[in-house]
Amino acid sequence: MFALDRLRIDDPAPSNDFTRAADPWALFGAWMAEAEASELNDANAMALATAGSDGLPDVRMVLLKGVDARGFVFYTNTESAKGEELAQNPQGALVLHWKSLRRQVRARGPVSPVTPAEADAYFASRARDSRIGAHASRQSRPLADRATLEAEVAALAARFEDGPVPRPENWVGYRIAPVSIEFWQDGPFRLHDRVRFTRAGDGWTGARLYP
Repeated sequence: MFALDRLRIDDPAPSNDFTRAADPWALFGAWMAEAEASELNDANAMALATAGSDGLPDVRMVLLKGVDARGFVFYTNTESAKGEELAQNPQGALVLHWKSLRRQVRARGPVSPVTPAEADAYFASRARDSRIGAHASRQSRPLADRATLEAEVAALAARFEDGPVPRPENWVGYRIAPVSIEFWQDGPFRLHDRVRFTRAGDGWTGARLYP
């Protein structure tokens, strides 16, 4: 897997018409590189949609933390709302919207956990306070007040002192393995450009779409 700060492509786009691209991952790499240079904050922010066994959709903003030919990776607590929904219905959809570029990317597909080694490596790369916060947060559970959370953080900081902060067992990564990826570019008079790539065996087929 490539970390997002290293995600680049070696070859230029096949043409100025992105809808004629052959490889969605290369196109995504090119667009992400431009977004990282132009967005003021969190070029890797994405809306993640899940649904539990009741079929009712749920959506929230998360950060895309890795991407390669296997899919899009994000991290969360398995006991969070999204974690519980994914346990019931391991499918998801995402949207990255880059306002400065007037572009968006959509993807959808089955979701599975990353390996423990992948989760350990990413968790170890986080700031120490963020690692402690992952232990303190009972994500999506009711919280009496801010002071309660801050007290739990302080207690954990004292407990770990200057030693290692291990990854909690319920803090994991998930990978969306897309069955489709769509690229959208704003156009004048709502005549937008769109291309949707659909998984076809080990490859992809692309189709330009009406706006």
